[in-house]
Amino acid sequence: MKRLPVLGLVLAVCVVVAGIAVAQLAQSDVAAHKSCKFCGMDRGMFDYSRMLVEYDDGSQMGACSIHCAAIDMATNIDKTPKSIMVGDFNTKQLIDAEKAFWVVGGNKPGVMSKRGKWAFEKKEDAEHFLKTNQGKLATFEEAMKLAYEDMYEDTKMIRDKRKMKKMKSMEHMEHMEHKM
Repeated sequence: MKRLPVLGLVLAVCVVVAGIAVAQLAQSDVAAHKSCKFCGMDRGMFDYSRMLVEYDDGSQMGACSIHCAAIDMATNIDKTPKSIMVGDFNTKQLIDAEKAFWVVGGNKPGVMSKRGKWAFEKKEDAEHFLKTNQGKLATFEEAMKLAYEDMYEDTKMIRDKRKMKKMKSMEHMEHMEHKM
């Protein structure tokens, strides 16, 4: 009888260790591609929207979002994607982007985009998200088409935000110089 609690404890420790190992394996794409090659954003911070594209030539590209993945696929027109993975919005685990249940639009702005584009492995998770954030269910193809449609406005928005950030930084520097 004394062995039963010990066995339970050993089993619990094994489950925790296995969970940590799976989480580390799932995040290995973040270690390989720490920042988005287009915008420089930390992919670990945006694990719920990150994408990993593997091309037929064996090369990979890690992006922070479907917006930046769309840029890469457009600029690499002669490469064929072999695998397109996306972070599940809830679990942060990479899932097959083409099999995911996507939610587009709604009141939650996207990463690098005004219009949100979120992926879920389970349809019920996508439907639950819709109840709180609105939007509509979509396929990967529909979400990608919207990423291309939104590209001009989103790029303009990003440029404007960066310009404002640079201006604020310059004002702060001038303010600090006057204090000296």
